[in-house]
Amino acid sequence: MEIIDNSIVEPIEIRMIRPSKSPVRYAVSPNSPELTNLKSSIKAHGLLQPIVIRPLDHGFEIVAGHRRFAACRSLRWRFIPSKIRDLSDKQAYEIQLTENIQRKSMDPIEEAEAYQKYVNEYGWGGVSDLGQKIGKSEEYVSHRMQLLKLPEDVREKIICSNLSVSQALELTNVDASLKSEFVDEIVNNKLTIKQIRVMKKKIKSESDLYKQTPDKNSKSLNLIKKTNLSLKITLSRIDDLIEDAHGINPKQRVEMIKFLMGLRLKTHSMIDETIHFKKKHLQ
Repeated sequence: MEIIDNSIVEPIEIRMIRPSKSPVRYAVSPNSPELTNLKSSIKAHGLLQPIVIRPLDHGFEIVAGHRRFAACRSLRWRFIPSKIRDLSDKQAYEIQLTENIQRKSMDPIEEAEAYQKYVNEYGWGGVSDLGQKIGKSEEYVSHRMQLLKLPEDVREKIICSNLSVSQALELTNVDASLKSEFVDEIVNNKLTIKQIRVMKKKIKSESDLYKQTPDKNSKSLNLIKKTNLSLKITLSRIDDLIEDAHGINPKQRVEMIKFLMGLRLKTHSMIDETIHFKKKHLQ
């Protein structure tokens, strides 16, 4: 249902306003660069856009503009220009989401958590319903929510922009014990999506490394998995080097490719040794 805007704009005393009970973004630190820059801008130019609030018992609640509100309160304003709208909890949350998405002010994990709350925790609708409300495809929303299946250390790299969403999504179906190894390789070597998929395919080709084993062997198996992954990564990178070698001086090309093929053969041999070790000692 379309939300009819019957809002009014007027200055409201700051002490009468409280933050949203269901914010879509993390709280900002008072000393953060973002808030410092916002305060400087408001000092110089004033508040160019009023915050959005809704009336509740004994005051008002912020719908959109938490950081603007925090900046003005830090500047010791008594009143803040506010657009007042009569909204339900669901409508208020949808407006928060839409505004932050349009401003591109949320990191991917904040987005994912906000979508999960809407769909799962609050039960306000499905992925398709949410996508229509915020102007995003069902696939976009689903992919963002998939990021929450990743370990905390991987999500932190996404927040810090060390790992892209596309790269991270490739990790959602990787064995849990190997995710950290994959991430380190992706980040350190700036792997493309194609390179990541090649690595995954090579590792999956040996399905016996992913079989369940008794608990007494779990740590040893994990070490073998990591060994196998490291060798597979090496093999993948040698393949890339062989491809690059086709573009060098013809006089050097033959010997270089021969050398690299020799390394490739040795790496394959080491992978075989890893498999034989596992079969002999861990089964």
